[in-house]
Amino acid sequence: MSAAILDRLLAGAFEDPDGGAPLSVATRTVAIGAGLADEAAERVKALELGGRLAVVCDDITAGVLGERVARALGSIATIETIGLGAAPHADAETVDRLCDASVQADALIAVGSGTINDLCKAAARAGNKPYAVFGTAPSMNGYTSVTAAITVAGLKKTVPGVAAAGVFLDLDVLAAAPARMIRAGLGDSLCRATCQTDWRLAQAIHGAPYREAPFALLTDDEPGLFAEPEALLSGDREAMERLAHTLVLSGFGMAICAGSEPASEGEHLIAHYGDMLLPADIPSPLHGEIVGVATLTMARLHELLLVKPPRVAPGIVSEADVMARFGTALGALCWEQFAPKRLDQQAADALNERLATEWGAIAARLGEVHLPSSTLEEVLRRAGAPTRPEEAGWPAEFYRDAVVHGREIRNRYTALDLAGDAGRLGEAVDG
Repeated sequence: MSAAILDRLLAGAFEDPDGGAPLSVATRTVAIGAGLADEAAERVKALELGGRLAVVCDDITAGVLGERVARALGSIATIETIGLGAAPHADAETVDRLCDASVQADALIAVGSGTINDLCKAAARAGNKPYAVFGTAPSMNGYTSVTAAITVAGLKKTVPGVAAAGVFLDLDVLAAAPARMIRAGLGDSLCRATCQTDWRLAQAIHGAPYREAPFALLTDDEPGLFAEPEALLSGDREAMERLAHTLVLSGFGMAICAGSEPASEGEHLIAHYGDMLLPADIPSPLHGEIVGVATLTMARLHELLLVKPPRVAPGIVSEADVMARFGTALGALCWEQFAPKRLDQQAADALNERLATEWGAIAARLGEVHLPSSTLEEVLRRAGAPTRPEEAGWPAEFYRDAVVHGREIRNRYTALDLAGDAGRLGEAVDG
């Protein structure tokens, strides 16, 4: 298990496979184990965050852990509990509201998972104060990242946050989380291979900076996690610890790279399209549920592209198309992101020449890190997780739109762009 990797990383002693100085992170403490909720006071006291702490939770996480944490921390600091309601949104408006509510606090203590953690790290940055987090579910990999997924003016964006001073994951609490949230964490972990493939593709096509370091952090736990996914749902503490390590180290991979590229590529563009445009009358799936489904789509897309060199065409998506799809205000933001990736005739000709002569070498490099879609699908099936969009609650036609148009929301080059410019995106969904 990767405890040794985590210890070396926190100590600033993990050797960087890309060369240079040993890797280090800004987070001071990560504790993963049973009974941590009972040690909240001493764990937070050691961080020296100040004498006035704001404990932030929602209606559900307050009962799961927030009230216990607030009571425990009352012995070391003045506590203000900030409740964000039944289903807070990770958007700029809620960040502003949290900043106003916590203005007198020296530090924020997040008690929750994805949304609560993202809101706290963004608010902590805005308020120039530290934060720590007590996780309530192994549902996502953002506990240790330094970015937050926040919706700004309707556009899902990755915005700067601050590194958590401490991350505390009680295995008893994680194991008691709803099964859907555990499966979501598995889904969010599944995309390592598709992210690495997409990132290598961006390097090969556009010379994008690429690093091996974030993936080296995950080598110890991924094989065991994928070998026994059903153990996560049976209360197996060793399996849960493996998932927790994977999520923490994936987040650190993003922190090391100062960006989300190691853990958020084409599959996340598909998921974020839904965050932005899913009709209000359709219940939103958990982030990791749809990421797991989208990871299978990306793996199948990679397999289609690896067979033979694609041939791209210029101008397949126009500004008018984007504006019609997303509306005037949001469309303008999306076009600003997408336009730099759009091919004109000269760029398409140059890329086709490169693909014709270099695709063999490019495909070989991508194949080094690709995992078969059948393997990934089996992992999800054994855990009882969704493998098709309908099983995650998305209508098939809406999901197809997300696959075809998800690349338009962000200036990040992935296989969605290469296949889209080659007119082959539908094959990954329809085939």
